Amino acid sequence: MTRPELTTRIQQSLDETRILMLGTQVLMGFGFRMFFEEGYESLPRGTHFLMLVELSLLLLAVVLLITPGNYHRIVERGQDTPRLHRFVTRLLEGVVLPIIAALAILAFVAGEKVLGRAWGVTLGLGTAMVAFALLYGLEAADLWRKRNERRRTDMDDHHEARGQTELKDRIQHVLTEARVILPGVQALLGFQFTTVLMPAFEKLPASSRYVHLAALVMMTVSILFLLAPAAYHRMVEHGEDTERFHRFASRMILAATVTLALGLAGDFFIIVRKVTGSLGWALGATAVFLLCAYGLWFGFTLARRARDTPRPPASHPGRLHGVRG
Repeated sequence: MTRPELTTRIQQSLDETRILMLGTQVLMGFGFRMFFEEGYESLPRGTHFLMLVELSLLLLAVVLLITPGNYHRIVERGQDTPRLHRFVTRLLEGVVLPIIAALAILAFVAGEKVLGRAWGVTLGLGTAMVAFALLYGLEAADLWRKRNERRRTDMDDHHEARGQTELKDRIQHVLTEARVILPGVQALLGFQFTTVLMPAFEKLPASSRYVHLAALVMMTVSILFLLAPAAYHRMVEHGEDTERFHRFASRMILAATVTLALGLAGDFFIIVRKVTGSLGWALGATAVFLLCAYGLWFGFTLARRARDTPRPPASHPGRLHGVRG
């Protein structure tokens, strides 16, 4: 059986991922909206590009925060393993950096708008220093001790842990992973609906308006994928935990990430085109984002899964065409 403390630690790491995801996706929703507000045009041109950097950092954070769920579904097949816990821990240690940088840029933009550029720089740097101290500095003294303790705790063989996680724990994890994504997707969908009614939306090229509509459809489909497990659990399984439900929920989460990336890419394309005025730059940046998202969510995880899959033994050289040597 999987050690109870390992299952607990993995659930805690998923809950921590959920906390970071909620805050990041809300910030990203406002980040998208800022480009369509009336005050946007009054900002300096350089600030427009800085806001684009801030939005890109938040998109990177979202891509990284969704990766553990796909890793858990594809590589570990929903099982709790020490390797999964190490992977999520290291990812969470690094994903805070782009969030800090994005918060610092937002503080700079607000400070510049109200008090001027010098105070904006001061406010941005101050925000970055305080955030870094709170999210990294307080833990620095104990960092190596904690890492050594984790290494000693996680010495259990990975393959012994695979396939032994209880069904109720695997279902709890898959539902948590759905909750990691769902609230942010709903907030972004709300932004997409309200954007259609903004005056700045009418000034976009017709092609950008069509892309926004397609992105809105993709986000709606993502929400439906994420809501499906709850309905399936109630209506088909009558609330019972079954392997069939676990498989269904896993597939729905993976499908939701496919359409989520397309929805995010569509609005990212619109923002890059609006800031740069270049269709080529917008297409290139969108392609990079999709490559990063699908590369981490599916390319990396499928490659890791293939590496873990045992290869069939080579045929005996003395046997050829069914003739015994």
